[in-house]
Amino acid sequence: MIKYIGYLLVAIFCAGPVFGQAPKQKPNIVVILADDMGFSDIGCFGSEISTPNIDRLAREGLKMTQFYNAGRCCPSRAALLTGLYPHQAGVGDMVKYKGSPAYQGYLNEHSATIAELLKDEAGYNTIVSGKWHVGLQQSALAYNRGFDKSFTMLNNGSSYFNSAPLYNDGSKITFMLNDKAISRSDTSKYLTQAITDFAIKSLNEIKDQQKPFFMYVAYNAPHWPIQALPQDIAKFKGQYLKGWDVLRKQRYKKQLATGIVKKQWQLSVRDKRAPAWDSLSPDEKDKWDTRMAIYAAMVYRMDACIGEIMSKLKQLGKDKNTIVLFASDNGGSADEVKSLATVIQKNGSPGSVNSIDSYEIPWANLSNTPFKLFKRNTHEGGIATPLIARYPGHIKAGTTNSNTFHLIDLMPTCLELAGVTYPALFKNRRLTTLAGTSLINVFKGKAASGNETLFWEHEGSRAIRKGRWKLVAEPKQPWELYDLEADRSETKDLATKYRAKVIKLEKEYLAWANKVGVVDWETIKNL
Repeated sequence: MIKYIGYLLVAIFCAGPVFGQAPKQKPNIVVILADDMGFSDIGCFGSEISTPNIDRLAREGLKMTQFYNAGRCCPSRAALLTGLYPHQAGVGDMVKYKGSPAYQGYLNEHSATIAELLKDEAGYNTIVSGKWHVGLQQSALAYNRGFDKSFTMLNNGSSYFNSAPLYNDGSKITFMLNDKAISRSDTSKYLTQAITDFAIKSLNEIKDQQKPFFMYVAYNAPHWPIQALPQDIAKFKGQYLKGWDVLRKQRYKKQLATGIVKKQWQLSVRDKRAPAWDSLSPDEKDKWDTRMAIYAAMVYRMDACIGEIMSKLKQLGKDKNTIVLFASDNGGSADEVKSLATVIQKNGSPGSVNSIDSYEIPWANLSNTPFKLFKRNTHEGGIATPLIARYPGHIKAGTTNSNTFHLIDLMPTCLELAGVTYPALFKNRRLTTLAGTSLINVFKGKAASGNETLFWEHEGSRAIRKGRWKLVAEPKQPWELYDLEADRSETKDLATKYRAKVIKLEKEYLAWANKVGVVDWETIKNL
């Protein structure tokens, strides 16, 4: 009998973790955010770009196929960090004041970041490395928003090879190391690598390794200017000569085969502003191939750096009790940087420090396969992001979830993981009630309906998704209505057919817009 009990105890203590079981200790949390990366730009969501480390996170965890961002850099980062809609946090647009509290351009006093709450309420070490972009005021900087260690870029873009001015409008790219402005003048350190190195260095420097950590790694890649390491560009040069028409179909076919999209969702038509690939001359094809090769190289290097972070977690013995979350801040960007008067133009060797360029509408249309439109738009091409979550023993490997969630849901998820209740008051600040909902039931494999209703507004582009229905409009354009269960690629506008549905959803959208402080963009855009 004693011998039997001994065997039983060994079996219990040697058994692997049970999926959905509550962790015995507070988990470490790593949130990784890509910048301007489209829905289909990683291998496990349809891409031909080699992303083995992100794909491994997906194989060992969960892919969420109907996850959303807020459509652009600043609003998405505000939503992620605070669990509020961007307007509620003061970042309804970008970092310039637009005349009202919802568009003040920096995190307001009624919001708290994940780092602030985990640090103060649960004793977490807190680290941020990368693009910040939620305000230039002292009160909104990372070191004042709960982060023990921070290496941040305050503005939207930078050269990937130095900190020389990118803009000719007098604005500067400010890098900060904790509370000090710094010049990142080391041309040998590629920005994606610099962000990774600071994250790894900070993990090594945690003094009390028994305390959990929250780390936010916000890559600037693959945001323009498209610049990459020469050896990475060489891996992809020539691979894009088949063109965007063929590649969109190939990505779509892969998405169908892997269950990322449903068979009833058609591939949207090529954007009307993009020419047919076969209409281009050989020289034009070569130019476009180079642009996409550089972009692919940027995604590839980001993936390699994520692999370095995962290796460091394993080396430190932290990988088993760390949840890793990966997403993008918006869809692929249609920006044509060569036409921007505010940007210093450089026409040197493509992909180098002496070149300022972007991959423009045709390739962004590929990035957002199978959807239409882009960053800044509230159609699916602008707001759909992959969400990948890996948490060994607590998230079943190789699973997929198609419920609707949003970056606003990461704050309540992190709080629940850490056993923290969102406070009404924090440091004498009255906090706005969370807009998001926790993902924990999804992670546990339990029934979770997701967000029944979600809202968007950015520079006059606006939308509401309620269940299967989505009402969406671009600035100064009429509402469009789509049944996303049958047509998530938004190819069949049903607004005329279901007029009562349009009126009902518009009423709900307007109530939300009034609640969070949305202002008519035409009245504030020039402020």
